[in-house]
Order: sequence, then structure tokens, then C-alpha cells
Amino acid sequence: MPKIDLDLNPVDHITADAIGKPGERVFFLQAVSGMQTVTLLIEKLQIQSLATGVAEFFDELLRHYPDLPAFSENFEEERMHIQPPVMPLFRVGSLGLAYDAESDRAILVAHEILGAGQEPEDVSEIRFWCTRKQLADLANWGSEVTSRGRQICPLCGQPMDPAGHLCPKKNGHSH
Repeated sequence: MPKIDLDLNPVDHITADAIGKPGERVFFLQAVSGMQTVTLLIEKLQIQSLATGVAEFFDELLRHYPDLPAFSENFEEERMHIQPPVMPLFRVGSLGLAYDAESDRAILVAHEILGAGQEPEDVSEIRFWCTRKQLADLANWGSEVTSRGRQICPLCGQPMDPAGHLCPKKNGHSH
């Protein structure tokens, strides 16, 4: 597949969501800019890390730009679900955050996962230019959607299937 190098500037909407039953869910990052919709495959852990990273990013922004206007951190769940068609361009390997003070836009940079035999300079990259509110909504919704998975075993910290699981803390006995 040819390298993708794309700026969605600005995005009208950005979100992350999951499709499937807990334990079998597939996670996606999706953004809309005008008539263009871009969808990427992403790991649950990457969404969780992004949510944490966005909070730290905002703290850092406020240290450098203390006069930035505040915004509401509430999001509308019905707006945060991904929209079909869901045809991902690539699987995300890494994410980065930047800030453009002139436009007051946060830039979420998604890099394709490096494939076997692929050179780093051939990795696709998409830059999503978001308002700080859009980025906060993405992070807050990402935290919410990732928490809706399987219950966590209180003994070993691993996800449990609805029928339980073989817990290493119970020497392999079902919990």
C-alpha cells in the first residue's frame, strides 16, 4: 500500500470507539473533515494511553499558555460513536500530540505501525487538527469506551470472560 501523508485541518469531529462484544472488540479512531472520513485501527491500550497523555498535554499547555480560554469537558455520547462505513486506512503504531498556538489547535499525529520489511520513512502519517474541546471529548470518551469491556479479576488483574477465567492467583482454578 502506498504511503499516506495527510493533514485533516481542521477536523469537524474526532472520536474513538469499539465494535464487537467485550473480549472480542475491535477499536477504531475516526475523524471527519468536510466530506472526508478517515478511520484507523487502534489498540485499546493506545486509547487509554492517549486519554492519560491528553490530560498531561493540557496541563503542559496551561503552563505555557495560562490565558487559554476554558471549555466544557462534557461530551454527548450519541455523537461519539463511529459512523459507517468503517474501512480503516491502517493500524496505528504510535500517536503524538502537538499544539499550534496561532490557530489554537491541537494536532493528534497517528503513525502507521511499522510492517515487516518496511522502512521508517515509508510509514503513513495522518495529522488531525482538533480544537482543544474536540481532543478533550476524544480523551474522555476514550476512557469511557475502554472501561466498558470485560470485568477485571480482583485477584490477578486480568480480564474475565462472562463464564470466569483460570486465575493464576488461584493456581489455575476458575474464578
